Amino acid sequence: MHVCDLIKNQQIYYVDAGETVLGVARAMVTHNIGAVPVLRDGVLVGIFSERDLMKRVVVEGRDPSTTRVEDVMTMAPLTVSPQEEPEACMLLMRRHGFRHLPVCDSNGLVGVVSVRDLMLHDINEKDHEVRMMRAYIQATPGM
Repeated sequence: MHVCDLIKNQQIYYVDAGETVLGVARAMVTHNIGAVPVLRDGVLVGIFSERDLMKRVVVEGRDPSTTRVEDVMTMAPLTVSPQEEPEACMLLMRRHGFRHLPVCDSNGLVGVVSVRDLMLHDINEKDHEVRMMRAYIQATPGM
């Protein structure tokens, strides 16, 4: 299992670096997402998250209708390849304290994997293991 398997049906949503924070925040609410990749001329240059909104816009008293997302985004985010394993993504997120990780290949942005995606994958794996163990116990004579 690779991270590309977790995001294969994901619709890629991103914003341009010059968009306003207000416009991006509205789009994040509409799409129900907590972070959005920021591109300039098709190249990933940052990621803008709810945490960036709170720390760099709200707390600093910036006007979201005039502040550009490129001025308050997290620049040059860490990325992973589509072939990365989910466990490695979770470790990277835990180590650096973020909840969204852009997935990029040689052509650019492929998607974003979230802690939620990774946790759902982990729950599904654990559920499968439990079912397999129950089937084994029920099929084993003398148990």
